[in-house]
Amino acid sequence: MTPLLDVRGLRGGYGRVEVLRGVDLCVNRGEIVALLGSNGAGKSTLNNAVCGIHPAWGGTVQFNEVDLTRAHYRVIVKAGLIQVPEGRRVFPNLTVRENLELGSFTRARERRAQNVERVFAIFPRLRERVAQRAGLMSGGEQQMLAIGRGLMAEPELLILDEPSLGLSPRLVEELFTLIRRLHDDGLAVLLVEQNVGQSLEIADRAYVLENGSVRFAGLPADLLASDELRRAYLGL
Repeated sequence: MTPLLDVRGLRGGYGRVEVLRGVDLCVNRGEIVALLGSNGAGKSTLNNAVCGIHPAWGGTVQFNEVDLTRAHYRVIVKAGLIQVPEGRRVFPNLTVRENLELGSFTRARERRAQNVERVFAIFPRLRERVAQRAGLMSGGEQQMLAIGRGLMAEPELLILDEPSLGLSPRLVEELFTLIRRLHDDGLAVLLVEQNVGQSLEIADRAYVLENGSVRFAGLPADLLASDELRRAYLGL
């Protein structure tokens, strides 16, 4: 099977500081892949390099068998690779509807109305607050909005960067239930999380990053079965 996302030997960083040191990673169609690691391991740098936000220094990024290594981020969005960034980054002075509509600015614009209704079906709370400014919403509601905005572009692969950060335990449960639903609908998800236990419960495969390199790649059960890996990289 040809992976939907195929990252090979990816290098990248900031200024003269190398953060990614030859990362190999793949995501197949319709699967959830968990990307785990401590703060500073390189997870967000990997996301941003894959999405064209920070150009890679070396290696390749293939998506749907197309080389996107040096592509502009708008080209990457048009291809269907969508990131929901860490920290939500909604537009606080725009309404819920306006934030959602911006999600279809580059891709799926012609189906904007249908996709707004789809997002409201997934997140009824957003329909209730459709005219409210995003900056007046709770953290959980803003996370719903950020994910909904990503879904407006009809992604083939959705990258979720620390989606549970700052949420209450109840909202975290709701979030992971939602990710399962999206997976059941056939959406491929790269889940970048520090919530190790719940991530591994829903993931088909997992990677562990340490200092910009892959230290584990395989099944969640194999990761959890290794006392050494659990202690060294997961704090379990």
